[in-house]
Amino acid sequence: MSSQSTDHSEIPKVVERGVPLPALSTDVFKENIFLGKVVFCTGGGSGICKAITKSMMQHGANAIIIGRNLERLEASASELSSSTGKKCIAAQADVRQPQQLKEASQKAIDEFGRIDFVICGAAGNFLAPISGLSENAFRTVIEIDTIGTFNTVKATLPYIRTTRGSYIHMTATIQYKGTPFQAHASAAKAAIDTFSSALAVEEGPRGIRSNVIAPGPILNTVGMERLTSTLPGFSEKISTSIPLQRQGVTQDIANAAVFLFSDAAIWVTGQIFIVDGGARHTMIDFLPYPGAVIDPETTKVMIAPRK
Repeated sequence: MSSQSTDHSEIPKVVERGVPLPALSTDVFKENIFLGKVVFCTGGGSGICKAITKSMMQHGANAIIIGRNLERLEASASELSSSTGKKCIAAQADVRQPQQLKEASQKAIDEFGRIDFVICGAAGNFLAPISGLSENAFRTVIEIDTIGTFNTVKATLPYIRTTRGSYIHMTATIQYKGTPFQAHASAAKAAIDTFSSALAVEEGPRGIRSNVIAPGPILNTVGMERLTSTLPGFSEKISTSIPLQRQGVTQDIANAAVFLFSDAAIWVTGQIFIVDGGARHTMIDFLPYPGAVIDPETTKVMIAPRK
């Protein structure tokens, strides 16, 4: 194996109480399992989706990452290319704009000649009680997450039919219980869950697979920074409440994606893969309940301001 594939220093240093971190996917799967394949990833400029893209490229795939911030995308594409030895290109597009996604898909075809795997990862979120949530704010999250997923599928489906490819839709676990201040994102993610199932049924006879990955608490991501308490000791409280005794890292999710896109999962479709260390079974409230919903103003000092 190449040295770049086994560099565990890239995984955040989150060893807690001797709890093991995930292996890199290249320690488990052969490096060339995606050789000649192409990944199309919305939201691939940072965070979880960037980590998934990197792992796919370490296994031989080329990639195109899509987002609104072209400068960040191009920097990420350059970094991914240099660290994996494969080619990653950037395409600026807003997932709410179908034509922009069609143009991004065409850019992938012009550059690589095919699209095999699609990661629907663009998302928007913030904390807000229903009483303080405007119609426009609710609509914006639905448009980015749910309609953005639909637009991504519509733009890529003709090419995925040709390659008998596969979709992974990134959601969350907040929609599996009543989560305060997350009605907008919960509705959007629940819709994606069911949309993926319908896609799996409609396109399965053509050899196309569609699955969901629902991450739990993942360290060093925008989601965790925006949505969790900054009170001292709270991060440790989350970790010890999870059955496997730590929060996730992006490599945990990347490993799940490599499996789902691989031929090892060739008979897996229409499923929701919760990757959370068992947190769903012992979920704690990220904000104090019922105090936070009775007086939302009290939560402001607990949440880090947006950067």
